[in-house]
Amino acid sequence: MPVRIVIGAQWGDEGKGKVVDLLSKDAHYVVRYQGGANAGHTLKFDDTTIVLHLIPSGMFNGNSKCVIGNGVVIDPISLVNEIEEVESLGVNLENRLFISSAAHVILPYHKVLDKVKEKSRGSDAIGTTGRGIGPAYVSKVSRVGIRICDLLDKSSLNEKIKKNLNDINQALVNVYGEEPIDADEMIAELEPAIETVKPYISNTTKIMHDALQKGESILLEGAQGSLLDVDHGTYPFVTSSSPTAGGACTGSGIPPMAITHAMGITKAYCTRVGNGPFPTELNDDAGEKLRKNGQEFGATTGRPRRCGWLDLVALNYAIRLSGMNELTLTKLDVLDDFDEIKICTSYELDGETTDAFPIETDKVARVKPVYKPFEGWKTTTKNFSSFEELPGKTQEYISFIEEYTGVRFNIISTGPKRNETIIR
Repeated sequence: MPVRIVIGAQWGDEGKGKVVDLLSKDAHYVVRYQGGANAGHTLKFDDTTIVLHLIPSGMFNGNSKCVIGNGVVIDPISLVNEIEEVESLGVNLENRLFISSAAHVILPYHKVLDKVKEKSRGSDAIGTTGRGIGPAYVSKVSRVGIRICDLLDKSSLNEKIKKNLNDINQALVNVYGEEPIDADEMIAELEPAIETVKPYISNTTKIMHDALQKGESILLEGAQGSLLDVDHGTYPFVTSSSPTAGGACTGSGIPPMAITHAMGITKAYCTRVGNGPFPTELNDDAGEKLRKNGQEFGATTGRPRRCGWLDLVALNYAIRLSGMNELTLTKLDVLDDFDEIKICTSYELDGETTDAFPIETDKVARVKPVYKPFEGWKTTTKNFSSFEELPGKTQEYISFIEEYTGVRFNIISTGPKRNETIIR
């Protein structure tokens, strides 16, 4: 049975939630493998709209079991709020939600550190969501993190938290001029959430290995996007985890050879939230039109997204990083009323033309995109059930991307709802 990864092929916000929701009907397991509550995956079906931040996007289409993998950093209070929201829609999470005992916990001090550090950066701010993601991963690699399994031993948990706070409070008071955090108050605040989360804590790596042995289908859900990867993205303007295929393996416990499909999700244009270079960014009427047509505001922060034309240099880079062998195109309908649409096919860098995405962030900031223009189709792309029914100019646009990348679009999304989709 297939093991498919759904990977953001841009800077995040590509529509992964909709695609995972769509594909989950045929999956035994849906597994979130990295990131935290900084990701917002918006699902629209029937008359319902819900934004999921930690629970995988497979809860509402079929009966797949949903796993929060070991690579995710989890804010217990945020997770409990999300559990309650999902249950309010009539979903029973018993024997459907599993949380890795090895996943790391975001604690209130991580969120405080996130905000004060971002504030101290001033004009060099990265643009984090302030939800404690980065500091939680710092604790993890510094080997002072609190894991989900630690929540099961109250005495040991209290001891570890208080030990960590000794160092953290010194930094808050002496470096950032902030008030210290009271350990006992923080622990008391966490206790109700811990009790709610306990029944879902599991050895998810064993669950995954057993599923593979049985030949069951697994859908791996990434957060953020390839160009925000901590190793391969526009560092330091990146997330603190690996949204790529490599992160899917380490964040779920699934071996690389088990992966059969790597599906990249790309919008028909580009967006980015937060700071960092963005070669095709449009600071003009076209950019504002993309933002307005696409309702480009962050599902987690509400921040307006930066918008620009589709960048095939960056897309090809993302495809190669994860070995993507299938693509999904989202938000095609956003381009329906443009007179002219452009696609970036190469960069000019220091007087030379290149089709390579630079590793050095300062070079990404200096590139000038080289565009191929396309005449707009000036008609709706909604309510079509096949590629062949799409307007001819739309087909030309899509076919050019496929020829450039060498990868086929198996899914084309023409609206936010589950049924506004062409399956090829």
